[in-house]
Amino acid sequence: MKTNLYIIIVAYNGMTWLSKCLKSCESYKVIVVDNHSSDGTAAFIRQNFPEVVLLQQDTNLGFGAANNIGISYALNKGADYLFLLNQDAYLEQGTIEKLIQVHKINTDFGILSPIHFNGIGNQLDYNFSKYIKENTNLQLDLNKHLYNQEVYELSFVNAAAWLLPRSTLEIIGGFDPIFHHYGEDVNYCHRVLYHHFKIGVVPEVYIYHDRAYRKRKKFKSQADELTYYERGLKQSWANINVEIESNVRIKKQIIVKTILKLILKLKFTEAKFNMDKYGQLKNVLPEVMNSRKKNAEIGLHYLNLKNE
Repeated sequence: MKTNLYIIIVAYNGMTWLSKCLKSCESYKVIVVDNHSSDGTAAFIRQNFPEVVLLQQDTNLGFGAANNIGISYALNKGADYLFLLNQDAYLEQGTIEKLIQVHKINTDFGILSPIHFNGIGNQLDYNFSKYIKENTNLQLDLNKHLYNQEVYELSFVNAAAWLLPRSTLEIIGGFDPIFHHYGEDVNYCHRVLYHHFKIGVVPEVYIYHDRAYRKRKKFKSQADELTYYERGLKQSWANINVEIESNVRIKKQIIVKTILKLILKLKFTEAKFNMDKYGQLKNVLPEVMNSRKKNAEIGLHYLNLKNE
């Protein structure tokens, strides 16, 4: 029986890459969820790729929520597998077929990814090269171009190119909406591991991730720093593989002590900033606790399926 597969691409002002990305996917059924782009993305797809299912949004939902819309659509169409592909990535032909073949033999893997090269394919994507450091065998075999395993296990690989079997989604669900942009894939991997699936990279199949390495910019304002602080709290505390009670208590104690010291030194501006951090910590905690409880359960969380 033929496998029912959909590629899902979340687009946001991605005209730099979109034509090449979609051309690399022409052999497959493709869903593009457009996050309210202002660069003509939707019109371009309608005119040049009319076979693509375009799900145009009225606002920028972020990476996870937009993917959930595409995932829900595909599952409602009876998808057996989904392949999430970044708008700035290009698919090598034969890659998806190999991933599916490997999964059918290794059904304990909840996520499978190909090797991620950079945009021109002359070296590994910078971030991907960091993720694979935990698997020494994969690193060595990549250097030798000689692979001794059909799939190499990791604890994380970014969601630029994920094969998701339907069986994974039925147990894990979609991306957690407490993450708007950044951290969604980390959280999803945590949940996959919690529910006793594995995460793997399959060698000799590839995507090309056309992005330049960027060092993290310094915070432009305290508001930016608070946003990053909130993201870090969520990413750490939403990890259902670890207990967080002691970490929460320690963080609260440290901030309170810091505030008192700053007040005694008459550094009121800095004290106010740390009070804002404390307030943010208290606001994040209930949201994270609800998330942890839900994600520990089996189900099609955050997805909109008919008759479910």
